[in-house]
Amino acid sequence: MHGVARLARWSLAHRWIVVTAWVVLALAGGMAAAQSGHRLSFAFDLPGQPAYETNTAIVREFGTGGDNPPLVVVVRLPPGRTVDSSGVRAQLAAAFGQAAAALPGARAASWVSTGDRAFVSADGRTAFQLLYPVPDFASSDPYAAALPRLNRAVAGLRVDGTPVLVTGASILSSGGSGGGSSVLAETLLAGAGALVILAVVFGSLIALTPLLIAAVAIPSAFVFIYALTYAITVSTLVQNIVALVGLGVAIDYALLIVTRWREERGRGLDNRAAVLRASATAGSSVLFSGITVAVSLAALALTSVPFLRSIGLAAMLIPLISIAVSATLLPVVLDAAGPALEWPRRRPARTVSPLWTGIARRVTARPGWSAAGALAVLAVLIVPVFSLNLGEPQATATAATAPAPARAGLDALVSSGIGPGVLRPAEILLPAGAAVPAVHGVMVTAPGAWARGGRHIANAWPPDDPSTAGGKAALAAIRSAVAAVPGAKTGGSPAQDADFITALYGPNLAIIIAAIVIVTFVLLARGLRSLWLPVKALLLNLISLAAAFGVLTFVWQEGHGTTALFSSPATGAVTLWVPLAVFALLFGLSMDYEVFILTRINEEYEQAGDVREAVVRGIGHTGRLVTSGALILCLAFIALGGVPVTDVKILSTGLAAGIIIDATVIRGVLAPALVALLGRVNWWLPRPAARLLRVTPLVGGAAHDSPAPPGGVRPASRR
Repeated sequence: MHGVARLARWSLAHRWIVVTAWVVLALAGGMAAAQSGHRLSFAFDLPGQPAYETNTAIVREFGTGGDNPPLVVVVRLPPGRTVDSSGVRAQLAAAFGQAAAALPGARAASWVSTGDRAFVSADGRTAFQLLYPVPDFASSDPYAAALPRLNRAVAGLRVDGTPVLVTGASILSSGGSGGGSSVLAETLLAGAGALVILAVVFGSLIALTPLLIAAVAIPSAFVFIYALTYAITVSTLVQNIVALVGLGVAIDYALLIVTRWREERGRGLDNRAAVLRASATAGSSVLFSGITVAVSLAALALTSVPFLRSIGLAAMLIPLISIAVSATLLPVVLDAAGPALEWPRRRPARTVSPLWTGIARRVTARPGWSAAGALAVLAVLIVPVFSLNLGEPQATATAATAPAPARAGLDALVSSGIGPGVLRPAEILLPAGAAVPAVHGVMVTAPGAWARGGRHIANAWPPDDPSTAGGKAALAAIRSAVAAVPGAKTGGSPAQDADFITALYGPNLAIIIAAIVIVTFVLLARGLRSLWLPVKALLLNLISLAAAFGVLTFVWQEGHGTTALFSSPATGAVTLWVPLAVFALLFGLSMDYEVFILTRINEEYEQAGDVREAVVRGIGHTGRLVTSGALILCLAFIALGGVPVTDVKILSTGLAAGIIIDATVIRGVLAPALVALLGRVNWWLPRPAARLLRVTPLVGGAAHDSPAPPGGVRPASRR
């Protein structure tokens, strides 16, 4: 692919057009990013899924509820007192009445208003009120305005000397803060870390050039994202993901080209020739890699979930724009100021890593043992994934960073035997006059006030959290009982979660994975001139992803290290959408590194003709780049974890762990070991496939018809 070199040559001849165009686009992007905030959506819609449609009908007809869980007002009476004790009912009526009055239009129910003992613990000491405020869909928290009013209303209220507490799933999951780090703060933090790493890698002012490319690429992407908001609903998560993934990807691409430019200058080429040579070699790898990343991200557009579709469409823009900036603006910068930016370095830069060269020599000397060792490490990391439980983080985990009254309210519900299930009840929409279904082991209540327009609502909840096995079994029983009532439908947060799993991980997932695998295989086969290397790359990516999911399960679901790192106990579940998002993001980013390494090994193999020597040279040239790029991406994902929401912390952990595992164990040991083991078989490409892909095989015909045994055997012929 010499098109990148031709584009670089054109850019050098028209440098002022290139510079002006990117400056204008970046400035426009900065303004678009500032304006796009109010156009982004906090919704997690699931059009066509039964629970989502039921929830939509509930909100439309009743104005509250649906998949918006209730706020819960809790009173835990002192020992020896119950709700039936003298004077307690009147005090509860006053407290619950004051709470409901603070939220005009809210749906409310309690033992006082209904006489239903479902709202009282078995020992009679704990009573609670369910409140469904009118939600505000313009905020990430639909109760952002209602909660302060409710807190003010119950502040200082006591029943029999015990405080009135307010809790709820939305309060517990918010991290106790409506703030947290902003997108700009996250990006600046990650950028500062990246600058330190780049300064160590380059040792001169040239370290600023990858950051310059990122500073142009990221805002430029927001021009197109802003336009996208007029075509589809775009999730607010797009801001964080595009900014931080863009930082890593843009720096990766610039890092590869700048390092190759240095290498060519070290070989004696003049500056202009070195720029063009770097564009022809490293620039082609960047093009190839960026398209692969974009394909994996674009595959999210095939999901039936709008917020994930918007993340895929928006995120795929960043590798494409990073390619464009790296292929046009970066050559202009290197040609105009590259040598001057090498200050204060006095000696020629070393572009081969002694550390990674040594590692590659040891790996290729004993490739079988190296591969076995890497696979053993990965197997240990993968084992926890077999117990992966998809669901919302359990209330006991999200409560760790919640306000003290909300935690105390949850503790009262749990210790009294009511359990956390009431924080996210199923909502049953029933025709007028329909019998309320009874479900074994589940509390079901149908307040008379919850009727409107010929329909009424019942709530059902087990003592178990909806994300536990008991909670999921209870939901299945509720749905089964409701299905037996003509015209009745099940909604609520737990039911929508179950439908989320169906929508994300049902038959549609096979289509997404097949699309990614087929397109990536074709791209890799053409770029690497091989059928085996793409197969190996895809298998290694799947192993890498399984290891990342294993780490997610071990850390968050099982709680190993979450207390020390995040001041949070085990979540008991991994957030529904996180594995698919991790898959799409890591698949492309991991393939980035595979492409960087294999294209360099291909180049060295063409020159040396010896497989193991090509591996050593290829890893020596790219190992430091891959680990530096991985560290920068890891810092970006750690910065993403600054968002005070457990779901985003889980996502950031999976991405950070996955990228480090992939850049070290997978690409640093397992991939080169397998290339060394397979020898010339790596470049097996039958003539019909070569003609179909329109490429020249890397090795001659004899090698294609009967591959030589593994090892460092010089090919019979090369192109």
